Amino acid sequence: MGLSAAALPFRASMAGRIAIIFALATGLNAQTARAEDLTDIFRLAKGNDAGLAAARAQLMAEQQKYPQARAALFPAIIASYQKLDQTSEFSSQSAPARPPVDSKPVTKSITLSQPLLRWQAFETFEQSKLLVGKAELDYVNAEQDLALKVAQAYFDILSARDTISVIERQKAAITEQLAAAKRNFEVGTATITDQQEAQARFDLALAQEIAARNDLEIKRAALQNLIGGNVPSLAPLKAGAVMPKLEPADQSAWVRNASDSNLSVMSIRLLGEVAAREIRKARAGHLPTIDLVASRNQQNNFAFAGGVANSETSSVGIQINLPLFSGLGTQARVQETLHLQEKAKADLESAQRNAAQVARQTHAGVMSGLAQVSALQAAEKSSQLALESNKLGYQVGVRINIDVLNAQQQLSSTQRDLARAKYDTLLNGLRLKASTGSLREADLYEVSQLLDADNAR
Repeated sequence: MGLSAAALPFRASMAGRIAIIFALATGLNAQTARAEDLTDIFRLAKGNDAGLAAARAQLMAEQQKYPQARAALFPAIIASYQKLDQTSEFSSQSAPARPPVDSKPVTKSITLSQPLLRWQAFETFEQSKLLVGKAELDYVNAEQDLALKVAQAYFDILSARDTISVIERQKAAITEQLAAAKRNFEVGTATITDQQEAQARFDLALAQEIAARNDLEIKRAALQNLIGGNVPSLAPLKAGAVMPKLEPADQSAWVRNASDSNLSVMSIRLLGEVAAREIRKARAGHLPTIDLVASRNQQNNFAFAGGVANSETSSVGIQINLPLFSGLGTQARVQETLHLQEKAKADLESAQRNAAQVARQTHAGVMSGLAQVSALQAAEKSSQLALESNKLGYQVGVRINIDVLNAQQQLSSTQRDLARAKYDTLLNGLRLKASTGSLREADLYEVSQLLDADNAR
């Protein structure tokens, strides 16, 4: 059935309303679309990174060392049941031989043992606390490493995108210069050289763009490996982002904190304490062990020849074992643990030196990065003025095409270097905090405040 003429305006008005509603909804979604910042990406990585999942499982496994070691200090109760088929024969020269007697004795027993003095078990228990603490430090260290990897991958993607943006701006500027060179050549105010130089620059920009886009895909794959899925839209750095100052600015304070509070240093320091207790545990091999022992035994002897013999025995007492000689194995074990303690001391010294060196390098990176950002910001303004001057000079004939192209390239390179300097400064700031064991998710949140989450890219 066809539509009446009266219905057509209504249908048209409904279609217009639907179109308006759809446009409003689309606009609302576009306005509310939010890019993921550094904190968001780190949380994705925490939930999906295979390396951190392995570290988490390792931590949960290491935490079981404590109840295992504690069990050696608790009472042990053992129940046993035994049933045998046995035949007994009796013979004597003064008495006639008796027929064999078949019996099925049943023995039931329960034994309780409570350690009273077991120095090795006590040292193992204390070691378990240290090992669990080390496992917790190692897990936090794994989280910090993941945070640094995420930040590195995040800013690598932003840098790769900046490179593409720079190349695209260069292409646009070169295209304008190429068109101007063609027009000037046609009217005879410029030579073919200007046109050829602009064309060469354009072809080079195309090649650089291909390489830059390939590099971007590589950087995206690195972040994708960390978060275990497709890379969402990332928030870029705000145009007017001001780099945070380093507090404290004194390098020696950071070096001292790194030597003392670096997570790897703290982990190795705990291993040194474990080695010290291992020495005491080895020396405890010469000491006696004392246990409280209580048992109850019941035996039922069912004999086919007749009769049932039952017996019950209960006992409570102290059991003392004193090692007298073990083939010099205990002495060798003591010497082994002494050497391992020396190794632990050397490892701690090496870890402290490495942490201090990393702190020095990253501190220098932050300070030089701040200075470089300031210098590049000034260079950006100068390059912009130089480009405008060269364009004006080209228009009046005192500059040639290549001067304008060089000025444009200088400005684009400065803008790219400025963005990279900002990324490196932020990364070095995070690395510096990690070197002192103080990097937390709150630090990533502070960096995220410098990102434009409303500008999805």
